Amino acid sequence: MLAWTIAAVPLLDIASVATQQFPLTIHQISDRPSRLKSAHLKLRLAEISRSSAYTPPRIQPGTSKDTVSSPYPASASEANKREDAYPLHGLHPFPYDVILIDVGHGGIDGGTSHGDILEKDINLEVSRRLFMLLRKEGFHAVLNRDGDYALSDDNRWHRSRSRHQRDLAQRKQLSKEIPTEVIVSIHVNWSKNTRSRGGIVLHQAEGRSSLLAESIQRELNQLYSRTNRVTVGKPFYLLNTTDVPAVIVETGFMSNPEDRLMLTTRKGQAAIAEAVANGIISYFAAL
Repeated sequence: MLAWTIAAVPLLDIASVATQQFPLTIHQISDRPSRLKSAHLKLRLAEISRSSAYTPPRIQPGTSKDTVSSPYPASASEANKREDAYPLHGLHPFPYDVILIDVGHGGIDGGTSHGDILEKDINLEVSRRLFMLLRKEGFHAVLNRDGDYALSDDNRWHRSRSRHQRDLAQRKQLSKEIPTEVIVSIHVNWSKNTRSRGGIVLHQAEGRSSLLAESIQRELNQLYSRTNRVTVGKPFYLLNTTDVPAVIVETGFMSNPEDRLMLTTRKGQAAIAEAVANGIISYFAAL
C-alpha cells in the first residue's frame, strides 16, 4: 500500500476555501511503483478521501434540478465493473467517474487582464465555489488546480519547450488518468467591443457536450439577462483532444465594466458558480 498526501478543499465556508493536508491510503494494483504521468499534480488535487465520501441518491424521472444528484455507481460492486475501462482506479482516490473542473491558466500564465485584475485568480475563485456547490449536491467533483501555479510545472514528461504546450498536455493527461464523466473548463472572456457581455459556453461537435453547454448557457443567460448562444469551440485543444463531453465556460467579459464587477466580487463569483452548477445539474437530470 502507498501512503500519499493530497490537498483537500473543506466542505464548509465557501468564502474561505483553503487547502489542507491529510494522509490518504491508496491501494496499489501491482508491486510495480506508480508511473502516472501526472502523479506530482495528483498530490495536490482537491478531492475528498474515500473514507469521507458518500453515495448520492440516484436520479429519478421528474426529479427537479434542486434535488437531483449525480448518476454515479450506487455500490462498490457496480463501481468494480468499471475496472476494465479504468485500470488506474486502484492508483488514485477516484472510485467513481468525476466532474473534472479545469481551472484556466495559473502561475506565470495570468490569462486575460484589466489593470491588476488577472483572469487566473477569477477562474480559481469561481471554480472553488463551483466545486463546493457540486459536492454539496452529492456530485464527485475534482479541481485540477487548487492554487496559483501553472500545470506545466507538474508536467515532467512532455518534451516540448513550450510552457503552453506542456500546460495543455497536462490538462488532457489528467482527464485520461482520472475517470472523468464531464470536463467543465472555467475561463474569462475579453473583447475589443466593450459592450460585449455575459457568459458564453463553447462545446465539442457532439451531442452530450452540446447538451451540457446549452444547460449552462441557459443559466448564465438568466443571470446576465442576455440571449447569448453556445458556440462550437473548434480551435480549442481541450475540446478537440478529450474523449469525454467537455465545455469551456467563458464566465463573463473582463473588458465590460458590468461583467467585470460581477467577476471580481464575492457575490458575483458566487452567482456565476451557482449558475454553472445549476446547468451541470440540469444536464445530468436530462440524461
